[in-house]
Formats: sequence, C-alpha cells, structure tokens
Amino acid sequence: MRRKLLLLAAASAIAAAGLWAPPAEAQRRANEIVWGDQLPGGLDPHVIADVPMQFIQLNVYDELYRYQGNPPDLVPWLATGHTVSADGLTWTFTLRPGTIFHDGTELTAEDVVYSFQRVLALRRGPSAAFLPILDPSGITAPDRQTVRFQLKSPYAPFLAAIPLVAILNSKLVKANERNNDWGTAWLASNAAGSGAYRLDPATYRPQELADLPRNAEHFMGWSHNPRPIELIRSRPILETTTRVNALLRGDIDATDSYLPTDMVERVARARGVRVARDESMRVMVIRMNNQRAPFDNANFRRCLSHAFNYQGFISGILKDYAVRNGGPIPKNLWGAPADVEGYPFDLEKARAACDQARAEGAPVNREIEIHIQSQLAQTTQAAELFQSDLRRIGITMKIVPSTWPTLTTSTGRAETTPDMWVHWVSTYFVDPENWIGQMYDSQFHGTWKASSWYKNDEVDRMLREARAITDQSRRKQLYEQASRIVVADAADIWIYNTVQLRGLSNRVQGYQFSPVGSGGELRGVSLSN
Repeated sequence: MRRKLLLLAAASAIAAAGLWAPPAEAQRRANEIVWGDQLPGGLDPHVIADVPMQFIQLNVYDELYRYQGNPPDLVPWLATGHTVSADGLTWTFTLRPGTIFHDGTELTAEDVVYSFQRVLALRRGPSAAFLPILDPSGITAPDRQTVRFQLKSPYAPFLAAIPLVAILNSKLVKANERNNDWGTAWLASNAAGSGAYRLDPATYRPQELADLPRNAEHFMGWSHNPRPIELIRSRPILETTTRVNALLRGDIDATDSYLPTDMVERVARARGVRVARDESMRVMVIRMNNQRAPFDNANFRRCLSHAFNYQGFISGILKDYAVRNGGPIPKNLWGAPADVEGYPFDLEKARAACDQARAEGAPVNREIEIHIQSQLAQTTQAAELFQSDLRRIGITMKIVPSTWPTLTTSTGRAETTPDMWVHWVSTYFVDPENWIGQMYDSQFHGTWKASSWYKNDEVDRMLREARAITDQSRRKQLYEQASRIVVADAADIWIYNTVQLRGLSNRVQGYQFSPVGSGGELRGVSLSN
C-alpha cells in the first residue's frame, strides 16, 4: 500500500508539472476528446496572439469573419457580409441576428465596437494590425446589427486581419473590470465568448488544464456534425517523447503539430494512431537581435546565415517533411520573390563574413546564446545542429532552454530579447503583412513578431506603402522588393515552410486542417467508438 501511495504521489507531482498526463480512459466518455497540444499563457484573446491562443479563440469565441479550410478561405461568420467605400476608408459589417453569448446575452454591434476598442486600448495581442489605421472613435454601431469602421488611411489587409479579433460579451467583461483594467485580470482565467465550446473556469489551471464543454446553442448549429464532441479536455504535455507515449497509450487523442521526424515514424508504425500531414504557411526562423553586438553587424549575421545547415536539417533530421524557405514570406503565398533562394550552407563563406565582421570591430569572439522552446524538440535539434557547425568556424554558442510565454514576454525590449531564439511564424491572417509586414516594419518593435529589432528606412517605406494601397500587383512588387533587402541584410535565419505533422488517435474523425489555427478548431470533429 505504501508503495502504491508513493507511486500515485509521484504521478500527481509529474502531472502537475505538465510532464505527463495520467490515463484518462476510465474517466472520460466516448464523446470526450483529450487534446495534448499547448495552452496559451492566459485566456484573454486580446492580450495574447499566438497559436495556442488560436485554439482557445476558434473554439470558445467567434469573429466577424473566419478562415476555413486549406488553402484558407475567408468566410462571413458573425457577420453576414460587408461593404466598403470606394476610397477604402469606410467598412460596414452587418451582423447575423439572434446570436447569443454563453450566458444567454444577445450579441449586438455594441459588443463588436467594445471588442475592437478594447484591442486598441490594450495595445497587445492582435492590436498591431489595427493601431496604425484605426482610432477608437472610428468604430461605431449605427444600430444593433451594424458595425462601421472608419479608417484613418486605406489598409489593404483590413478584411484579412478582421478574424484576429475575438468578439467579447461586453456586459460580462465590464462587470469584471478592476481599476480600469478592461477586465484583463478576470479574463486571464475566464471567458466571455459565444463560440462552439465554452470554458469551465472551475477546472481551469493556467497552461496545465482546460475543460471546454460543447455549446449546444452555437449560432452555426450542429447539423454539419451529428456526433459532435461533448467535452474537450485540453491537457498539455511539455515533453515531446512523453506526449507521443501518451498518444500511443490512448491517454490523449492528439499531440502538438510540431512532431520531429523520429516521432512521426514512431506514430506511423503504431496501431490505432496516425499522422495528419498538411501543407501549411508557417515559417521556421531563428531570430537575431539586430540591436545587440555582434548581431548589429550585418556581416556577422551573414556569417551565421551561411553556417546553418539547411539541407542537413530538412533532409537529414526532418526527412524532407518541410520545404526550404529562404525568406520571411511563405513560398506558397504571393509576395514571396521567386529569385530569393536564401543563404546556402557554406562554412568558408561563413568564415569570410565573420573575418570581415571582426575587422569592422564586431565582438565576434564572445559566447552567443540561442534560446529554444523546451517542449518542441525541433527547436532543440536545430540549435544542436547549428551549435556543431558554428564550433567548426570558432564560434561558441550556448543553448538556453526556455518556453514560449517566457520568450515572447522577453521580446518587449531589445535589452531583454535573447541574442537568438527559435520559433515559427504561423498564419494568423492570410496576407504578406502577417509575415514580413509585422516582422520587419520598425513600428512594431516591442512585439514578438518584430523581435529581431531590425531597422531599415527603405523597408519601412515599402511595407507602409504596401499596406496602404489596394492594387495587389503593386503590393506584390513592394513585398518582393522588401524581401530582397531584408534577406540581403540577413535580418534573421529563415529555414523552412512547414508541412504540419500532428499525431492523432484513429478514433478522431472529421479532423479539418486550416493554416489559421493549425487544425485546432474542433467544431467538426467527432469520435468513433
């Protein structure tokens, strides 16, 4: 008995640390799914904008428009449609009647106005797309079913960016405001949505556990799915091997979507599980802090760009489950210049560039650091490969384990941003602005997307012109020109465009992937017996 109690205590401690989830089969019904992917650092969709938050937003909240399918199609959601003035400044959306929030309150235009004004006031999460072109006073509700946006200047990606903003129950959030905080303290661990699933706040534990029971009254209805999931149990597991082992045992029904190749092969060989392979728009990148020496020297950055073994990583480690992407825009999206192949792996060119940087006074000999996401094995594999080749040209690099919330928090200031860190830029909205626009326009410094702290006046001019005009051929030309400059400046190290790899139980049916959300919208999923 004593041994049994000790084992149970140990299991509880490990589970609390997020390293292992105890078997749940005996505790869950056939129509409950256990989702093993990450949870965001908090639950406020106006504070955090990342892939884990997309899982919460797409299931718990709704937006005016939403991306569906692959390639992603932008479809009316809470809105039935929209009109735009000839000058591109006035956008008017008509809402579906009869939509209700989880607490039974009717969703009206005032909730939409409040939600967008809240995003602007908080200046966090999805706000970067709207702050340059929208003032709070420019968002109005002529009537209960109509929302009007008056832009300060034309903004070509405006409709594409609309799905970034979750529509909140304004009455509920206002009732929980404290000290003019817009309800952020309360919403960090609660929800105020209308989505297909609702949050059970009583069981929520930050980054460890979230239960999402089905909202039978969702405005889209359930006729598309006669056997919907009744309860989503989100149970993140931090370590890749432990996460895959849990899938193979049947403790979870889905892993993350960043499986390394050895785990892909394990899942593919196992019975009762499968790997979902989907072409995405998600660029893996090693960010370099361009404002910290020696990374403030372009030749040092070119040195590092030549020292990463791209093909060795993509073919040798990933078994070609990815495609080289030599610049910041996914190659399968307009605006990515076909003539930009990226830096080749060439240690002689790397040495020459480092020698030139040293001659220019850059402190090339100091130890540099690369921060990885410990829960994602690919970031470790990339860093270890990079470390090995840098050692061959006399550069010492330390690998620093970290987590996504820690890293994104650190990027608020250049002084706290790491030398380098590894992550992916996923599809939050389908426009080059999502990648190069918000990554390399210096007005976005202080956000994780712009964490290389790159500054080039000509690039700033091009990107600002591209987002202000509606002529797509001219926009394409500007994005291509800006990409060539950013790559020539070696602002970062761009590795590949993703084939998403997620482990799934065979009992998961109706799984539908979209690059926006990485397949995390579960409204259409059912479970076989």
